[in-house]
Amino acid sequence: MGNAPLDAHLTALLDEFEERLVESAVASSPFVTEAARHIIAAGGKRFRPALVFLSSQFGSGTDHDDLMRAAMVMELTHVASLYHDDVMDVADLRRGAPSANRLWGNSVAILVGDFLFARASTTVAELGVDYVMLQAETFSRLVQGQIAETKGPGEGDDPLAHYIQVIADKTGSLIAASARFGGMVSGATDEVLTALANFGEEIGLVFQLSDDLIDITSTSTGKTPGTDLREGVPTLPVLMLRAEHNPADADLLAMIDGDLSSDEALEAALTALQAHPVMARAKAEVERHAEIARAHLAPLPEGEAKDALLQVCTDLVERSS
Repeated sequence: MGNAPLDAHLTALLDEFEERLVESAVASSPFVTEAARHIIAAGGKRFRPALVFLSSQFGSGTDHDDLMRAAMVMELTHVASLYHDDVMDVADLRRGAPSANRLWGNSVAILVGDFLFARASTTVAELGVDYVMLQAETFSRLVQGQIAETKGPGEGDDPLAHYIQVIADKTGSLIAASARFGGMVSGATDEVLTALANFGEEIGLVFQLSDDLIDITSTSTGKTPGTDLREGVPTLPVLMLRAEHNPADADLLAMIDGDLSSDEALEAALTALQAHPVMARAKAEVERHAEIARAHLAPLPEGEAKDALLQVCTDLVERSS
């Protein structure tokens, strides 16, 4: 993140965390252990535990084991939700590896997700009632976001506003809780906790919206370009394009809504979309949310940790280019 001592500290915490995460998935049955470690072993950004660790820099001090527990609750909740998401999405791949539902079926994937949620619940109970309440509220938002995504916007609803609310609930809520957990475990003030949570909520939107642009613009992230486009998954640029109701875009929208199963059709749609001015407008929208996130950091004391959070905003915007 640009500061060598802080980077080294965070790297050491994440290295230890990774070992503990693998151990947290051990079950009484070797099969359950294998299935529960499946997504963990595939890797990941570990963005949420990193945010817990970084946010813990704004308090008066932390108990090391409690800090690890706070990070564990957030990542276990996230990983558990991925098992359920893959069932909902009928996904074949997760992080470049066969999904759990593809390997062992939907029932096993759902139950393994439940197992990891249970492990998160056990861990959060060790932290105290305030943590349990926040975890429960966050889980409620995750579920409601998934239901809203599955159901889709209702008649008369703005599809773009509906989408933003879905990702606020599905992505923003857990990232907000991660930032707040880090502050809580370090004894941060209420003002700091509110600032961290507000930042986390907004940076969660930036995180997902930048992914939306990457689906169309980038070939260097390990994600096959146009995956969401081909599957008809709503993303920011396409939703903005539809919202503008410009007759000149009719051919492009027909292409997007058409059969994209062939590589040639997908490439044609991607090329046309990449060249469209809506991409610049979508990028500006990501930058706008990043600015809101930065503004939420104003109450935090100046220093290396705040600079690192500001850099997170910049990095997420730049990765969408």
